[in-house]
Amino acid sequence: MRVIRAALAVALVLAAAACNSRDGAPSADAGAEFAPPKLPALERLGAPEGALSVLSWAGYAEDGSNDPEVDWVTPFEHATGCQVSVKVFNTSDEAVTLMKTGKYDVISASGDASLRLIADGDVEPVNTDLVPNYADVYDFLKNQSWNSVKGVPYGVPHGWGANLLMYREDAVKPAPTSWSAVFAPTLSVVGKVTAYDSPIYIADAALYLMRHQPDLGIKNPYALDDRQFAAAIALLEQQKASVSEYWSDYTEEVAAFKAGDSIVGTSWQVIANVAKSEGTRVEAVLPEEGSTGWSDTWMVGTKSAHKSCAYRWLDHIVAPEVNAQVAEYFGEAPGNAKACGFTADPTHCRTFHAGDESYAKRIWYWTTPISTCLDGRTDVRCKDYEDWAQAWTTIKG
Repeated sequence: MRVIRAALAVALVLAAAACNSRDGAPSADAGAEFAPPKLPALERLGAPEGALSVLSWAGYAEDGSNDPEVDWVTPFEHATGCQVSVKVFNTSDEAVTLMKTGKYDVISASGDASLRLIADGDVEPVNTDLVPNYADVYDFLKNQSWNSVKGVPYGVPHGWGANLLMYREDAVKPAPTSWSAVFAPTLSVVGKVTAYDSPIYIADAALYLMRHQPDLGIKNPYALDDRQFAAAIALLEQQKASVSEYWSDYTEEVAAFKAGDSIVGTSWQVIANVAKSEGTRVEAVLPEEGSTGWSDTWMVGTKSAHKSCAYRWLDHIVAPEVNAQVAEYFGEAPGNAKACGFTADPTHCRTFHAGDESYAKRIWYWTTPISTCLDGRTDVRCKDYEDWAQAWTTIKG
């Protein structure tokens, strides 16, 4: 079953990116003080160099070795002469470290990594004129905070999705419509709440506080000053007593919901689909407060010696037919507006809300917290990723 193969691909995925430019949210120019190294984008394509080193989340650069029917690397090699080697990473922190070696030509970067890569000069601006299929990428994914700086694109959007509220229909009544189900749970679910195991989950608490404690003045869940950050951490410390497990492997969450050890918590649409396929009565909803989520970006390494191959890969991986294959296998909405015409499952794009800009505007895409506040404030310092990581370690105990 295709959806099960898709879930296997995301077993270790932390997926991706930043805040979108909706009403009240910052534009791609937010945090104007953020000044990455000045690096040029490639001006013109040359002859393919014959090789390409890909640093990728599992499921984004399949070559048929995991499933003979799932292979978009081999056709690329045949078409371009660029022989591909793939290194799979398991976390964004690992990806950032590996990219610093200069050994990789392209990377599928999540938003909690992309700004670090840009700031450190490990990736460079992308000349989108050299990526013909970029024209068909949904406009609401382009020139956003996680893939551009001051209007300069640093990559090509690939796929996206929301972090949803999943619950057992037979155990959680009435059906929840708010993140209160996990941050202010009823006694019936205490001890059976599940939460995502990552420092970036702090943003979920901040998103909840945006609606339920407006006096904190949170405008962006990734831009938290001392007081706002302390409130989010306090909420997570309070939540801990209700949590049955912090998950990072989808199989653990599916098993917990199947056994009834967890009955409500953060999840992904693809995980809900797998749980349903195994007979568990779950539903997944986008709560009234909105949600966090991801929009992954393919980026080019500054030290790449194979940039003509790199650009050809960027164009290949967002081509409609290939983008459709990746989106189905991985379990997300495709980035290319034409991809929906090539999905094997005619309901895939409807299920994952591809092209639904109103739905996408309810998502605060994962991004790297930096000290320059992403909500545009210049009179305070915001907590950066290191602060978030240290706090999460303390929360987990």
